[in-house]
Amino acid sequence: MSTTQTTTTNWFFACKTSDVPTNGGVCVKYKDEQIALFYFSRRDEWYATQNLCPHRRQMALSRGMTGTVKDEPKVACPFHKKTFSLADGRCISDETECSLTVYPVKIIDDLVYIGVDTLFAAI
Repeated sequence: MSTTQTTTTNWFFACKTSDVPTNGGVCVKYKDEQIALFYFSRRDEWYATQNLCPHRRQMALSRGMTGTVKDEPKVACPFHKKTFSLADGRCISDETECSLTVYPVKIIDDLVYIGVDTLFAAI
C-alpha cells in the first residue's frame, strides 16, 4: 500500500481591506502562525508573508518599510534592514540563504483572505 501526499490551499478570512494601512502592513494570526499582510495602494496589490524575520528571528516584518527595488515589491525588516521580495520571499539585500514563506491573497467584497497550504496524506 502506498501513501501519496496532496496539498490543498485553505483560504481564511484575515480582515477587512480598511484594516490595513495604505502602503503598510499588519500582523494577522492564523492558528499558531503570525502572517504579515501588506497593501501597496500605488500598485493596488496585496501580499502576505511570514511575520518572522529569518535573519534575527523576530516577529517584526508587518512593521517593516515597503517599497520597490527595480519595480519588485519588497519589505525591509524594521530592525535589521534585511530586504525581502514580497513576490517570492527571497532575500534581495544580500546573498544570504534566508528567505520568507509567502502566501496568496485574494480580495472578495472588501474582505481579505489569505491562502494557507495544508498537506494531506492519502492512502
